[in-house]
Amino acid sequence: MGKLLRDKNILVMGVANKWSIAWGIAQRFIKEDANIAYTYFGEKSRANLEKFLMEEGIENPALISCDVSRDEDIERAFEELKEKVGVLHGVVHSIAFADKDELQGYYYDTSREGYMTAQNISSYSLVAVSKHAKPLMNEGGGIITLSYLGAERAVKNYNVMGVAKAALEASVRYLAVDLGPENITVNSISAGPIKTTSAKGIRDFSSMLKVFEDASPMKRLVKTEEVANVALFLCSELGTGVTGENIHVDCGYHIAG
Repeated sequence: MGKLLRDKNILVMGVANKWSIAWGIAQRFIKEDANIAYTYFGEKSRANLEKFLMEEGIENPALISCDVSRDEDIERAFEELKEKVGVLHGVVHSIAFADKDELQGYYYDTSREGYMTAQNISSYSLVAVSKHAKPLMNEGGGIITLSYLGAERAVKNYNVMGVAKAALEASVRYLAVDLGPENITVNSISAGPIKTTSAKGIRDFSSMLKVFEDASPMKRLVKTEEVANVALFLCSELGTGVTGENIHVDCGYHIAG
């Protein structure tokens, strides 16, 4: 292997630390000779990302500030990206946020502000990012985002995030139709539970892992590398005929859990 993404420019949004799915995907892409650019939000985020990437042996990374809650900042970020890479071949959207207090108790207690925040950051951001990525993807390419089974089922303590992920998956289908004529594919990956920093915000997450492991056909937890492999497939020449899909990478839990 090592050539599937040679000379391809990929934007990875959402790398927080070495446990994040976004970083697992970035690592896999780097092994396939991709040129990776990373977004960050705020100076603290930039400092942490720079330190983390340095520890991982990534020198002089392309770092771009992007606040996905502001349209003008997304536009500026992609203008900067155009200056740095010119043509874009792929986007990994691994961004989601909901107030921790909204991820417990009854869903009907979700605040209006909490609902809008989750939708804005976790779902609408894909729409806005895709709009500004399109002009740079004039050679075609792939856009992928990360979802979860809580978009399809009512998962305890996932609440407003599940609703936001459902909107995200619907957006994937509509964007796939819009961008298909431009030879741009749009897909989501519904990953099984992985011990990421964001997952720790879900109450009783450790207990969920045990239930998942017992119920999945493969009797184990999914690995970040397995999610990254599917992301590679979708963003490379291997996956050019797949768009508008939500691919489960969860050791089969969604069919039996």
